[in-house]
Amino acid sequence: RADVIAQAIDVLRVAALSRYENREISSGVLLLDSDLDPARGACGIVPTLDYAEGLTSVKSFYRLSDGLHTTFLVNGEGKVPDIVDVEEWDARAGARGSLEVPVAAPYQAHARATHGNHHISIILTPSHEIRVFAEGAQVFTFRNATWHLLDISAKYDLWTRAVGNAPQARLIYQTALDLADMRQGALFVVLRGDESDPAEGLGVAAEGLSKLVAPADRLDLPHDHEPTDGRIDRRDLLHFAAGRIATELSPDVFRALATMDGAIVTDRAGRLLAAGAILLHSGPASVEIEGARTAAAFSAAQYGPILKVSEDGHMTCFDRGRLWEI
Repeated sequence: RADVIAQAIDVLRVAALSRYENREISSGVLLLDSDLDPARGACGIVPTLDYAEGLTSVKSFYRLSDGLHTTFLVNGEGKVPDIVDVEEWDARAGARGSLEVPVAAPYQAHARATHGNHHISIILTPSHEIRVFAEGAQVFTFRNATWHLLDISAKYDLWTRAVGNAPQARLIYQTALDLADMRQGALFVVLRGDESDPAEGLGVAAEGLSKLVAPADRLDLPHDHEPTDGRIDRRDLLHFAAGRIATELSPDVFRALATMDGAIVTDRAGRLLAAGAILLHSGPASVEIEGARTAAAFSAAQYGPILKVSEDGHMTCFDRGRLWEI
């Protein structure tokens, strides 16, 4: 089977060098761990077409499989029995259900297709990354001519334990993955508290908040500005978020908040304390060359776990220092 996997990767690497009608190429393949399609069972059509580099010379190859919605189905012998809609295939193959580890929204069906079995989904994205999904999670990515082992399950577990609130940790992690896929930068700050002493925990969070966020950006403080002559400020626009719990918002609304310039700041209970806030910090000079968002994350990490999303698609976790990067 290693030969089948290697050949599939070669096909997508060749495709990545091409453009179709002046558009970037994307494509995908779902490698079955058997010769039969679990969504259709035995079929009267005997596949004879190999999934090999020769396919990339046929223009229809790029029409029939965009990777995001439609993908080639390849059996254990490397033959192509079908081209399927991934969402529909998941339903017919009984692969529906929630994923244990978050996956960027466009690729959740691909991850589900590999959950609880030995199937492998390999996707060439429009950004020319090759992503490999297995066991219900993304396990490898190929970008900048280098393979990266992601180990997302372990990193997600570290993040969840650092936040201390599983629903909130999942919401932030899922949002970060979606924004990374969109090449949209973001910064999430979860202020640390002491779970053994709720009163002291609130004090620790309040101390960090006062040192990191200017009063004008704080959602927990009264906003006395009265719009005149039709002039409103950003804080007026965010009135709906004051006093809200992050997990009570629609995921789409939370993602929209995260796309604002600046950071989203919450406490461990999920209370929204700031959105689009420019953090007050005095980050170490050694990291300033990495950018303002990284310097702010280093400084803020003394008050709680941070998840930073870069515009190049990287995600980094900080908690009293850099922990890991995806």
